[in-house]
Amino acid sequence: MATHTVVMVRNGSCEWNERNLIPSWSDTTLSEAGKQCSRRAGQALKKAGHRFDVAFTSVMARAQESLHIMLEELGQPGLPVEMSWRLNDRHYGALTGLNRAELSAAYGAEQVRLWHYSYDVAPPPMTARHPQHRAIVGGAAYADGPSAAEFPAAESLRMTVERTLPYWTDVIVPRVRSGARVLVCAHGDSLRGLAKHLGGISDHAISRLNIPMCIPFVYQLNANMEAVAPMRYLASEDVLMDAMEAIEAQTRV
Repeated sequence: MATHTVVMVRNGSCEWNERNLIPSWSDTTLSEAGKQCSRRAGQALKKAGHRFDVAFTSVMARAQESLHIMLEELGQPGLPVEMSWRLNDRHYGALTGLNRAELSAAYGAEQVRLWHYSYDVAPPPMTARHPQHRAIVGGAAYADGPSAAEFPAAESLRMTVERTLPYWTDVIVPRVRSGARVLVCAHGDSLRGLAKHLGGISDHAISRLNIPMCIPFVYQLNANMEAVAPMRYLASEDVLMDAMEAIEAQTRV
């Protein structure tokens, strides 16, 4: 049976990641480490022999910059790229811009982990008084959407999945079915949502799935757009474990 290949990758670390701040929908750019990480991701894709016909990413600078670096490494800088807010990272509401370690000290590590990893629990909403509110809500990237009714003030992972999947189903899947070789460069939580959908992962189990930065992973999909095997990372076990440990360290006091 013929299968379709889709490759996904999480963006590299941004300046706020380096300071252990929660980026959320703030449009912070890649750190130098994030740029290097993106180069390695592009090299891994090239080494594995991947070529693409189209790429999809969010409207956030850090994802677009990561994708651009990867395509440069692949020798495909002119690849068509489509962008949507539906592939954005999760909106962390009032927690946007706050330090994770300080949050753990103030609210307890378990509460922070609940906000970060649970499926249904959303952080406190961002209000108009938040220092990032005007920059996010009034950002030029959102001139064409989301609508005022769709614009989140905070999101649980469930809410992130619910706004990401329509883009996957309505925009990306038709391209995959047409035979296009697709690369998706997005964020940890939007990619967790796609992984949950493709892998049939339960609401409970998705809380234990982390998507490491800059390590591409591959899905083989059948004609029904169902994964015929678990995601396969383009990295050694040691590299993968180190990346997972880095994610876990973010919420520690």
